[in-house]
Amino acid sequence: MARRAQSPAKGMPVEVVPAVAETLIQSAGAIERVMRGTGPAASPDLRPHRLLRCGYARGGMKLAEVMKRLEQAGNESTLKTWRRHEVTGPAFGVRFADLYALRKQIKVDHALARELWATGNHDARTLATLIADPEAMTVEEFDAWQAVCDGNYGLNGMVADVGGRSPLARELVERWHGHEGEYRSAAGWHVLGILAAGGTDVDDAYLRPYLAKIRKGIHAAPNRTRYSMNSVLIAIGGYHPELRDEALVIAKAIGKVEVDHGDTSCKTPDAVEYIAKMMARQSKKAAKHTAANGTPAKKTAAKKTAAKKTAAKKTAAKKTAAKKTAAKKA
Repeated sequence: MARRAQSPAKGMPVEVVPAVAETLIQSAGAIERVMRGTGPAASPDLRPHRLLRCGYARGGMKLAEVMKRLEQAGNESTLKTWRRHEVTGPAFGVRFADLYALRKQIKVDHALARELWATGNHDARTLATLIADPEAMTVEEFDAWQAVCDGNYGLNGMVADVGGRSPLARELVERWHGHEGEYRSAAGWHVLGILAAGGTDVDDAYLRPYLAKIRKGIHAAPNRTRYSMNSVLIAIGGYHPELRDEALVIAKAIGKVEVDHGDTSCKTPDAVEYIAKMMARQSKKAAKHTAANGTPAKKTAAKKTAAKKTAAKKTAAKKTAAKKTAAKKA
């Protein structure tokens, strides 16, 4: 089983592209920026630490209360934006800012997440992905959640975000990325992008074969899958120095990646340009850090000087004490 992927929000700053949780390029990320405007099925979930984490033992919000608050937060303008981004089913039109505010209150509550998902309401399902416990999800549950996302790329990406933070992440990549279905394969590549952006949770040997797959198959892949594959290429080039040159060669070889984003302002970034921007930002941050803290050599010299001064003081104190003792004896 793969190690749990590090959450970009809690770990290294993610600069891959504007997207959900800024971990992958995807339409849901563009929606989010517009919106900002300014009981358990398996026995393992019944363990005490799970009860506390998932909310069963702490008396969290009930489904009816959450649905009422979602309905009150909905607005027609936001709903129109959702409709332009492939949302066709029941929805209130809740901004991401309001969803995140609810998540802050609810925290992690997987039982409630399952109930919200079962409503079929888009806003409720989006919130479900925000409060779900990645470690409580099973492969079958991931399959079931993703299966209803066909035609809804934003929600598809949100489900993939949960998958990318799950111990099952690698299994989901293998299970989904080569699937013949457009949205399932896109979700698989999306999960891989989250792993790649996580930095230390996957090594270069794991990622390199996917670079070959991108080079060979990106232009023949389904529309949304092309987008996620391009995102993975950027993530690998941006966060894995040993694979960067190879990623750039592939990016130049495949050229422009065409993706139909429908009636939205979403765009597909150029991998070469974006990797270059990431490298520039990383260099700038490194320079600031060096300026603020000094070079390693200077820091080492400073430590040695301080150590010598401390040692000298101790020696002088010992000599003084010895002289006083000798004087008393005399």
